[in-house]
Amino acid sequence: MLIRNGTLVTAGGTIRADLRVEGERIAAIGDLLPYPGEPVVDAGGCMVLPGLVDPHVHIALDTGIYRTDDDWFIGTQAAAFGGVTTVVDFATQFRGQTFEEALASRLEEAGGKAVVDYALHMMVTDLPPGKEGELGKLVAQGAAGIKLYTTYRPNYYADDATLLRLMRTAGAMGLITLVHCENDAIVTEATERLKAEGQTSLREHGRSRPPIAEIEAVHRVLFLAAEARAPVYIVHCSTARAVDLVHEAAQRGQLAFAETCPQYLLLDETAYEGPHPEWYILQPPLRPAAERAGLWERLHRGWIATIGTDHCDYALRQKTATGSFLTTPGGLPGLETMLPLLHTFGILEGRMGWPDLVRLCATNPAKLFGLYPRKGTLQPGSDADLVLYDPEPEEILTASRLHYVAGYTPYEGWRVRGRVRMVMVRGQIVVEDGVFRGTPGWGRFVPAEAFSPQMARSALA
Repeated sequence: MLIRNGTLVTAGGTIRADLRVEGERIAAIGDLLPYPGEPVVDAGGCMVLPGLVDPHVHIALDTGIYRTDDDWFIGTQAAAFGGVTTVVDFATQFRGQTFEEALASRLEEAGGKAVVDYALHMMVTDLPPGKEGELGKLVAQGAAGIKLYTTYRPNYYADDATLLRLMRTAGAMGLITLVHCENDAIVTEATERLKAEGQTSLREHGRSRPPIAEIEAVHRVLFLAAEARAPVYIVHCSTARAVDLVHEAAQRGQLAFAETCPQYLLLDETAYEGPHPEWYILQPPLRPAAERAGLWERLHRGWIATIGTDHCDYALRQKTATGSFLTTPGGLPGLETMLPLLHTFGILEGRMGWPDLVRLCATNPAKLFGLYPRKGTLQPGSDADLVLYDPEPEEILTASRLHYVAGYTPYEGWRVRGRVRMVMVRGQIVVEDGVFRGTPGWGRFVPAEAFSPQMARSALA
């Protein structure tokens, strides 16, 4: 297939060029003529992007307490409609499980259902002292990284000694550590105080997890990572100070990377005062508007390495079941809306350019998690994961037209510019002009290469 007349976008810039797909790979880029009988796609007026790589999603999430209603077909179909051609999800090691069992269980869930490619981080919850060598198996199995938590006691919580011990071993074995940073004691104290006051409605959710809880935990985790000489990736930064701390660590030579999410760039705590506070129950919670502005500023400076959605497709019935933030599952859907939102409120408002979007949402995630250059770029030999994005049409975001099972979108009624015209995964068209053309099971597990400090540093350049 030959894709002609489009504007190709990479992290390095844009170019008017043609692109040839042969089999599952990009074969050539340049001023190309069609072969006899070769299918030709006219991409005139469109931006031709590498398929987005979302480094942080939760499809078919089972926390042991709550479970989302989606499955790998539903989740990856939503990803495809949003121009995301690779998702990096999590295999949760439940208590008593080996890593092999956790990974096999997750791969079985995805196999035969996924329509886009996927990689997996390992959520480590049960690795006693003396067993750290088990982390080496994850490198051989192609895990993209490990994830640890400084909160959610007792299910996921890791104390400081555990953080230090696991980061030290993971770093030595070629794994990057992702950390959810909130100080558990501060969150617990704030939550208990609100309970005592009878202030547990959904509108109080943000008060239960104050910004200082995130900032303190980021500071501490960066200190421990430096002591462990380990690369560290701070997920879903919701405050400007959290990003500052990561940037300051990187300036000191640490391999430290900050991720943020569209919800922290576009929404703020005033949403809890509106008619649907249940749409915005997530951890960390939405912050004051000043934080939103601060995150955009730091993104513009290049201090944020990636944007991920932290997608989580809880159904509306689950979000409204109790009316208390204590018993409402946290997380919101975002895979399908990230690209049009970032185009509309990032690119069109002058906060970022197309190459920035590709760098944050495709190239850097692929570099940090061992998928580059197979994923995240347009170059001969890379997988033919392509998005043709028409920047001109206007649409209104509404849950009824999206492909989630949640029954809501936190961006209901928002007007966005642009539309995904075509999405290709390894040479197969999966979405075209708003119609799903994919095949369940076409999406494959992509084993990640071991963490590369050199590749990771290039993500900060």
